[in-house]
Amino acid sequence: MAELMQVIRERRTIRNYEEKPIPDNALQQVLEAVKWAPSWANTQCWEVVVVRSPEMKEKLQATLPKTNPASKAMVQAPVVLVLCGKLKTSGYYKGQAATKLGDWFMFDLGIACQNICLAAWDQGLGTVVVGLFDHDKAKDLLEVPDGYEVVVMIPMGYPAKGASAPKRREVSEFTHYDKF
Repeated sequence: MAELMQVIRERRTIRNYEEKPIPDNALQQVLEAVKWAPSWANTQCWEVVVVRSPEMKEKLQATLPKTNPASKAMVQAPVVLVLCGKLKTSGYYKGQAATKLGDWFMFDLGIACQNICLAAWDQGLGTVVVGLFDHDKAKDLLEVPDGYEVVVMIPMGYPAKGASAPKRREVSEFTHYDKF
């Protein structure tokens, strides 16, 4: 258990990468972490597009606003993982949304995304979670079919430099017992 907590504590957002390819076995370990992510009723509503092509990375970079701090990472990282979610499966029962919050795919993909980031860090790889981009344009570029949404893009590679931890709230500041 100490190893997991160490990875959780030490993982950082990385936006600058070395020019070094990611070995297939390291990529497979990261994808294996997605496989084992929990999901609503085991729907496993995710699909992952692995982007290595410099041309496609440039096209995906163009979907980000110029102010997005992850823009350079989109083309510098040797791999960009694009996490897509299948609609109307997670959180659904007999074709109807089962909760007040409706489609649960964003929650499930959030868990899968966290697994990616932690597994990557455990492999010596850095990631940055990119959510601010033109999702529809990215969907078209990647030929994602109807019934799925592009949710997040995750550049991944060997960190060019370390990053320090941002300040965190103490557990006592966000923990409530029995009532909010």
